[in-house]
Amino acid sequence: MLIIAQHGEIFIILACLFGFFMAWGVGANDVANAMGTSVGSKAITIKQAIIIAVIFEFLGAWLAGGEVTATIRGGMLDPVLLEANPQLLVYGMLSALLAAAIWLMIASARGWPVSTTHSIVGAIVGFGAVGLGVEAVAWGRVGTIASSWVISPLLAGTIGFILFKSVHHLIFENKDPFSAAKRYVPGYVFLVGFIVSMVTLTKGLTHVGLDLTFGQSFMLSILLGVAIMGLGLVMQRRVKYEKDVNDHFGYANVERVFGVLMIFTACAMAFAHGSNDVANAVGPLAAVISVVRSDGVIDSAALVPWWVLVLGGGGIVFGLVTYGHKVIATVGTGITELTPSRGFAATLAAATTVVLASGTGLPISTTHTLVGAILGVGLARGMAALNMRVIGTIVMSWLITLPAGAFLAIVFFFMFKGMFG
Repeated sequence: MLIIAQHGEIFIILACLFGFFMAWGVGANDVANAMGTSVGSKAITIKQAIIIAVIFEFLGAWLAGGEVTATIRGGMLDPVLLEANPQLLVYGMLSALLAAAIWLMIASARGWPVSTTHSIVGAIVGFGAVGLGVEAVAWGRVGTIASSWVISPLLAGTIGFILFKSVHHLIFENKDPFSAAKRYVPGYVFLVGFIVSMVTLTKGLTHVGLDLTFGQSFMLSILLGVAIMGLGLVMQRRVKYEKDVNDHFGYANVERVFGVLMIFTACAMAFAHGSNDVANAVGPLAAVISVVRSDGVIDSAALVPWWVLVLGGGGIVFGLVTYGHKVIATVGTGITELTPSRGFAATLAAATTVVLASGTGLPISTTHTLVGAILGVGLARGMAALNMRVIGTIVMSWLITLPAGAFLAIVFFFMFKGMFG
């Protein structure tokens, strides 16, 4: 208690700096998951992707980031074992933030699209098991989160497979694909608006004072979905049929219609990513602030201050603007060749999975989710459509991430313990 009272301000300043550094890493490495398909399918440019991501990543982090933050902050370690020495939780969360941030910086420099959730969970488990004792880690909770790393790519891959098959059946196999695209694409736009609105309203806005019932959320989500569909129709009307002697079936025109849709799915995925992955940066930061302000009382259910979510959203945006374009350029083209229709199916599948997980408080990996969704779309076209070498490299980088985060966190934990303890 005395250590926290003496160094409380220093702990909060360090937590804010490390939290911002971690959010920078999320923006630099992980935002490629939100924008890679849109850029890879040439639906939008890198510059447009950055503008969309800046707005919607920040909104997702601020409006819908509170639910997952509570899981990252309070679900990993047994608070009973920390009550006698709350300063150990402070050292540990500072270590976890710094360790995960440094690993993300290394991975981004190497061009590896790694999981920020893996990084922070590995770091927290690492310092908890070695610094506090194996019994301090809530292994049941860790197991649940670990299972989500398998479930999320499978779920996203399944949704992506089904979505792409539906697009192929309804539009590409139609006698007049262009007319079919104009007819069915507004329905897909409605789906994007409805899914993101529904999960955001039902789970994400209680911490900003908007607490709606399920029925109210459902009706409002339908209205928002219809409004977004109307906007899509206006933009779609600008797409005119262009004759091309090399394109007998008019598929290029269909892809141009899907290019409009990709703008909406890019916004949805950016919002979904901000809502889910801000927790990786601000969860441990919120834990430090909570312990310091309560003079050592550990309360896993304490509210996240609004400015903490703003700090996390700002860090994600800064990381994206300064470093994100490098990873965005590679993620969208490496796994499989994407067109706007394929990119749409992958992105909407990933966004649906991420916002559902964010709504239920399960911190999944957007990296795993999007790769799973792209694999699902690729498999719908056959194994030959997938670049197995790139997929192998990505999986290897995932396997390294957990032990790397854990090792660095253990080193920093004992360093902070020596400095302050």
